[in-house]
Amino acid sequence: MDTAICKEIFSPVVLDEIWPASKADRFFEALLGDSQEGAYDMALACTGRRNDHLAFEIRLHQRPGKCLACHLTYGLPAVFQRHPVINIKGVVKAIEKHLMGRLRCSNWSLGATREVSPELHVVPLFITVTSCS
Repeated sequence: MDTAICKEIFSPVVLDEIWPASKADRFFEALLGDSQEGAYDMALACTGRRNDHLAFEIRLHQRPGKCLACHLTYGLPAVFQRHPVINIKGVVKAIEKHLMGRLRCSNWSLGATREVSPELHVVPLFITVTSCS
C-alpha cells in the first residue's frame, strides 16, 4: 500500500477538519441521548492508496472506564453507512475536495469492524477513485 498520499494530502490537521473530534459526542448524543454514554472517541486516519482505491480507517479509541466490546462495535458499519451525524457521503466529498482535482471519488464502502486491541477498533473506509485527466 502506497502511503505517500497520506503524508502529502491527508495530514492530521486535514483529517481533523474532515472528521472533527466532536463528531463522537454528537453521534452519541443523537444515538443515546447523552454524549457521556459513549464508549469511544473517533478519529479518521489515512492508510494509503492501492491502484484505484484510497483506504482510510475510522478509529474507535476506548474512553476511560468504558468497554468497546460492550458497545457492539461490530454492527457499526451498517449504522455508520446511514447515520446523518457520521455522514460518510459528506466525508467522502470532503476527501475528494482535498484531492484538488487530481482524483475523483466514484464509490465508497465500509469494511467490517476490526479489533486491533481491546482499546482500539477500526472500521475501514474504502474509496474507489478515478483519474480526472
